[in-house]
Parts: sequence; structure tokens; C-alpha cells
Amino acid sequence: MHLWTAVVLGVVQGVTEFLPISSSGHLVLAQKLLGVHDALSFDILLHAGTLIAVCAAFAPELVTVLRNPFGKLSRLIMTAAIPTAVIGLLFRDVFERMFSSGSTLGLEFILSGTILALSTLAANQSKQLEETSLKDAAIIGLLQGVAIMPAISRSGLTIAGALWRGLDREFAAKLSFLVSIPVVLGATVFEWAGAPSGGFMATPAEIAGFIAAAVSGYGSAKYMVKKVARGQLGIFVWYLWILGAIVLYNQLFLHGFVAAI
Repeated sequence: MHLWTAVVLGVVQGVTEFLPISSSGHLVLAQKLLGVHDALSFDILLHAGTLIAVCAAFAPELVTVLRNPFGKLSRLIMTAAIPTAVIGLLFRDVFERMFSSGSTLGLEFILSGTILALSTLAANQSKQLEETSLKDAAIIGLLQGVAIMPAISRSGLTIAGALWRGLDREFAAKLSFLVSIPVVLGATVFEWAGAPSGGFMATPAEIAGFIAAAVSGYGSAKYMVKKVARGQLGIFVWYLWILGAIVLYNQLFLHGFVAAI
């Protein structure tokens, strides 16, 4: 893999991981456009980079969790992780086929935009940590599991779910990113363990992509918390609708990228 290709993919992963526009969908699309194939080990490196980014961006909250592993925030994060893990394990083969074919990208981008648009209609967004229930966390985790599909935005669905459950906007964004940590960590370890022997001898280009994902991811996470707190999600809705329409048109009529479902 060329250095510039790895860096571009790293930035794509880092920026879109925390914006509600689907990092996996953009990464699949970017890889197909750049002609990158069989990049499992590199994908895992990129996810590890964004994992470092979210840990750095929310270090104070993580310190709270580590100091009080049975506290309210810890229980919310772990409760959300359970339905996500169950869905990921039960439907792993289905998700892998969707990632491999990319046939549902256009429809999923549009669906992500629609869900995000509906979240702006939620009212009474005032619940902070102590008012947030385990049921709220479980629903957020369920949506996070659904978002394993290629172009369904994880952050978009979890933020939408948090807003629907009445969480304060800024806290909704922070919790959305915090609940991703155990899931991404577990998935990374799981994929790493299942990779072929010697599959993680990273090249200098891949290391550069990893660094690009971590740096851009940190900035993206901080930026997104501010956008959600201000209720400024409309731009992402329109972006997803337009991108989804372009991809879907290309799939149906031009037969580019990948074939439609």
C-alpha cells in the first residue's frame, strides 16, 4: 500500500468515526475507489487508532470509570456493550457479507440520514448522568449493534437514541463515544486473534495510516461534541442523503463502485 493511500484511509477513518456519517461506509467506499483489497489487518490498525483517539479525547471520563468501576457511568457503558456484542456475534456472517459486497451502501447512507433527521425532533433533552437509566443505555447499545452494518452510522444511531431517550445533548454525544470503547476494543482483539499468523507485521505506510486515524479522530471527536451540544446536525443529514443518492444512482444505473442489492 502506498503511503498516501494509507494516510488518506487513516484520515477517512479518523474523521468519519465520530461524525454521524458512518466511518465503515466511507472506509468501504474509499477502499473500493482506491482499489484496496484484503486489508483486514490495516482496517484493524485504523480502528485501533480511533480507539486511542476516543480514549485521549475523553480521558477525564475514563479516569472516572477506572477509579470507580462499579459507578453509574461504568454501569451505563457496560450495559450498552452487551446488546451490541450479542448482535455482533449472532449476525457476524451477515455483516461480513454486507461489508464484502458493499451492495447496501447507498440505502444505508440514506437511512442513516433519515434516523439522524428524526432525532432532531426529540424533546426534553435534559437528562444527565444520574438521570440516565440502564434501560436508556441498553437501547443505545441495541442501536449500536444495528450500526455494525457498513453504512449505518454508529455515532449517528447512538446519538439519536440518546436524544430520543431525553439525554442532554452534550452528555448524549459523550456517552455515544464512551460506549464505543469496550465494543471497539473487544472487536479489535477478536479480529486480531483470528487473523492469519504474521498478519500484523505493519508496514511504514500502515503505521502512518494508524497515526493519521488517531490524530484526525481526536479532533473529530472534540468537534462533534460541540456540534451535538449546539443541535447542529442538519448538515450531516443533508450530506448523508446526497451521498446516499449519488452512491445508489451509481450502483443502479452506472454500475460503478459496487452493484446495488
